[in-house]
Amino acid sequence: MRLILLGPPGGGKGTQAKRLQDDYGLVHLSTGDMLRAAVASGSEIGKKAKAVMDAGKLVSDDIVIGIIADRIGQPDAAKGFILDGFPRTVAQAEALDVMLRERGIGIDAAIEVRVPDNMIVERITGRFTCAKCGAGYHDKFQRPKVDGVCDSCGGTEFSRRADDKAETVQSRLDAYHAQTAPILPFYEKKGVLKVIDGTLPIADVTKRLKEIVEGASVG
Repeated sequence: MRLILLGPPGGGKGTQAKRLQDDYGLVHLSTGDMLRAAVASGSEIGKKAKAVMDAGKLVSDDIVIGIIADRIGQPDAAKGFILDGFPRTVAQAEALDVMLRERGIGIDAAIEVRVPDNMIVERITGRFTCAKCGAGYHDKFQRPKVDGVCDSCGGTEFSRRADDKAETVQSRLDAYHAQTAPILPFYEKKGVLKVIDGTLPIADVTKRLKEIVEGASVG
C-alpha cells in the first residue's frame, strides 16, 4: 500500500499519517525527517544533500527522489508507505512517478485532506504550548482545564511559535495553492485521487481514510 497525503499546512496530515502507520504498519515518510536521516547516515545521497544544505541552498528534486528511493527500499517499508510533504509540485510528482515505475510499483491513492483557508488560519494561530513540558493547547479547541495552568505538569508559562501568526500562515497557504494544488489534477487523471473533508472531527477523518486504504487494498 503506497499512499500520498496531500493538503494544506496545519490540515492534520501528520496526525492522520501516524494513525495509519500504527494501524496498517505503513512507514510515514516525512520529507524533512528523511533528509535529516539521510544526512546523519552519511550515505552517498546524504552527503550530496548535506553539501547543498550547508551551502544554504534548497535540495534539488533529484536528491529528494534519491533519498525516497533509498528509504522505500529498506525492509520496514515492505508493507508500504505514506508520503507526507512530497511531492509539492507537478515536476516532483512526475519524477516520483518515473522512479516508482522503474521499481515496478505505483501510487495506490493520493488523498487530499481538504480544509478551507479560514479554518487553517484559526487552527494554527490559536496554538500554544506549555513552556515547561511542551503539552499543546488551543485558544478555542483545547484550553487547559484551569486557565493559565498546564494540565500535564502544572506549569504556568506558555509560548507560541513566531511563525504561527496569521500573515505567515496565509503566506504558506498561498504558496500551497500556487505550487501544490496543481498536482491534484495530475493524480485525478491517474484515477487515484481521493478527497476527504478535513473539517470533520479527527476520528471521522481517520474512519474515511481507513475506508480508502482498505478499498484500495481490496482493489
